[in-house]
Amino acid sequence: MWVEADLARALARCFVTDMTRILAPLALFLVAAAPAPEPDRSIAQTESDLVAGRTTSVVLVRHYLARIAAVDKAGPKLNAVIALNPRALADAAASDARRKAGRPRGLLEGVPILIKDNIDSADPIPTTAGSLALANNITHRDAPLMARLRAAGAILIGKTNLSEWANMRSPTSSSGWSGKGGLTRNPYILDRSACGSSSGTGAAIAAGLAVAGVGTETDGSVTCPASVQALVGLKPTVGLIPRSHVVPISHSQDTAGPMTTSVADTARMLTVMAGSDAGDPASADANRHKQDYTKALDVGALKGARIGVLRWAIGDEPGTAKAFEAALAQLKAAGAILVDVKKPADHDKMGSYEQTILITELKQDLNAYLASTPSNVAVRDMAGLIAFNKAHAAQELPWFGQEFFEQAQASKGYDDAEYKKAVAEAKRLAGEDGIDRMLAGDHLDALVAPTGGPSWRTDLIAGDHFVGGGAGNYPAVAGYPHLTVPMGQVHGLPVGLSFIGAKWTEAKLIALGYSYEQATHARRLPQFLTAPETPKP
Repeated sequence: MWVEADLARALARCFVTDMTRILAPLALFLVAAAPAPEPDRSIAQTESDLVAGRTTSVVLVRHYLARIAAVDKAGPKLNAVIALNPRALADAAASDARRKAGRPRGLLEGVPILIKDNIDSADPIPTTAGSLALANNITHRDAPLMARLRAAGAILIGKTNLSEWANMRSPTSSSGWSGKGGLTRNPYILDRSACGSSSGTGAAIAAGLAVAGVGTETDGSVTCPASVQALVGLKPTVGLIPRSHVVPISHSQDTAGPMTTSVADTARMLTVMAGSDAGDPASADANRHKQDYTKALDVGALKGARIGVLRWAIGDEPGTAKAFEAALAQLKAAGAILVDVKKPADHDKMGSYEQTILITELKQDLNAYLASTPSNVAVRDMAGLIAFNKAHAAQELPWFGQEFFEQAQASKGYDDAEYKKAVAEAKRLAGEDGIDRMLAGDHLDALVAPTGGPSWRTDLIAGDHFVGGGAGNYPAVAGYPHLTVPMGQVHGLPVGLSFIGAKWTEAKLIALGYSYEQATHARRLPQFLTAPETPKP
């Protein structure tokens, strides 16, 4: 129930448990405004330490809770974590007990993780999609992907902030901002965007607030935040990871994906999450294609691989172009055969078709999710959501509007001829006449391009202004896999290299990305700078 403005303002702050309030004074004492970088802790290293008894899951969870208090709620105040799981320490203790009894559950036993706050979990924390309208949405259910993570032994320590409603509310929105969680900041340079919509997962994992994380993507929402925060991010084939009980935008394009500090960690996370689920028709074939992706980790995978180079996707940022040329030289040195690939015909038409699809599916898919929420969630459909935002405009509409919501409400549904044409044409342009044709023309194993340019200064008034190019809209619209791996830095800001492939070729992309990663080791830890460092003469 919504009453006074003060209550709404209070609810708009990140959900902070009593544990965080207890830890915050200690964190302020231990960590200054510019904390030391947290060395990356891989899943394999974590498992090794747990098996050897050098640490416990309880110790790890306490460490990350303290770091969240110090770095996310104080210090640089990233605003990456929107809610903490009050069961995390109890779950960690249960994990330690299983390990001591010789009964570990699986590949992630005792590993602390974070998930984006549009993914349901059975823990007593809400799934809000960053909106105050869902502040009471404690669903008491695990999304299938979360159930699989839990079954593999992962410890959910909390949920991450995001661009509200996964950045599908307004064309002038600012990535990383939500009415519930505020603005997520980029840990590399704090006034720069963390990109979206999985901004919180990206910032949190880059800053060392958990071992690994999960984001979601409709178009760029895993790969962009991963790229600008020096992470490995994978947008898998649509349907490889089921979407049931994940707040949706589009059943044609939505998918969850791992966000980690290494390709090996991404492979392990994907192995756990992949597979069919009866609640998601798009996942019907997933069991036939899923595999143990850790077996694809081949340091020599680039030798003899035929790689298509999308120079037309470089963009006009000189630093990105320079970093990409260096990456191409590294690919070639590792044995790859590079082939320049021409830009597909009718490239510019794809965006308008995609927008028609997203606007139409947003209303239908979001209405279905809202109808499944607990009865104490007052907003039950798109019309109610639009009305809620208007009634709480000071908290929900302070910087940008809800034009996409209003367009979605006015859309004509799946029988609309314009929608049907958009679905057919978009899939053809991105898939058959896009990625498939580019790969087949020169018998290529994968395509590469810059994931995008360096991050831009956050502008809550004018919205995002992306820098650089990228070709991520092709795999997004086609529903094909897209892996980004750290490529280097431009002006102290990370940029990623994209590996794009045909449907169900995650293992091949992981092999190629791992080979590139091991040859370059391009990831650098964040320094929490307040402004770019002055170049030395």
